Amino acid sequence: MVNLSRRGFGAALAALPLSAALASHAAARSTGPLARPPVVARYQIGRFEVTVISDGYIDFPYDLFTGAAPADVKAAGDAVFAAGKNGIRASFSTYLINDGERYILVDSGPAGTVSPTSGYLPGTLEALGVAASSIDAVILSHAHVDHIAGMVAGGVNTYPNAEVYIDRRDVATFTDAGMLARAPAITHSSFAATEQLVALYPRLQQIDGNREISRGVSVFDLSGHTPGQIGVRIEDGGESLLLVADMLFHPAAHPAIPGFGIVFEMDKPAADATRARFFAEAAEAKSLIAATHMPFPGVGRIVGDAGALRWLPADWSYL
Repeated sequence: MVNLSRRGFGAALAALPLSAALASHAAARSTGPLARPPVVARYQIGRFEVTVISDGYIDFPYDLFTGAAPADVKAAGDAVFAAGKNGIRASFSTYLINDGERYILVDSGPAGTVSPTSGYLPGTLEALGVAASSIDAVILSHAHVDHIAGMVAGGVNTYPNAEVYIDRRDVATFTDAGMLARAPAITHSSFAATEQLVALYPRLQQIDGNREISRGVSVFDLSGHTPGQIGVRIEDGGESLLLVADMLFHPAAHPAIPGFGIVFEMDKPAADATRARFFAEAAEAKSLIAATHMPFPGVGRIVGDAGALRWLPADWSYL
């Protein structure tokens, strides 16, 4: 192995023919923006390899939030230099769980339905060497369109070999014509996507209650944001990670602002109660959490801070 000193390196560089140096410089010159790379982060939870996959983002307008006035939401975002220009920036994260034998996908992203800066999941899976046909199971945290649209993009069954799990309360709610008639127009796309989901996945597993999906992967109740929102617990070897969907939106608001929610929630009192309970329990247990819309990769903990609760991002390593 050659060990060049700084002086030796400079001398060697100076010895290069000028034409070669100019050619090298010309070849390295940028010709425009680089292609968008897959955006992922990876965590090891016991035997589980968990890959957080970004499916893009959206800037939610300040007036879509509940529990705080739009001006207060903006001020909270500005205080932490939030990325959104005209709203609170929310990520769309999905999760690929690999136990060495099976691939389990948690949520399927918005597939470009609610934001032009989304729809990257299929390309990222391809870049990871994972074909859609090799996904063994999909767990859907709830039936909002930004979590299920990737299942039905283009009107096709995207994951034809997967067992698909969703809480039966969300299926009942989002396929109910009476509920649709009373729901805000902004939520209608979730009803349409759920109807497609039921039609395209005849083996859809409509589940209820806490249950194990496979060894070390289980679901638990987080209802409120929707009637059947569920979380996913990944646990092995004394380590665990909780995937908690829309329990948290942004560190500017969660868990700091009690009652902070969003207009998509169908039962705000229930959503507020579930968050209050979960935040306290997670802080007490020092649980490692991943939340869909928190700034990517959205993994961290809820911790006590001078009598209040705040979000603490978790360190992670490139593997």
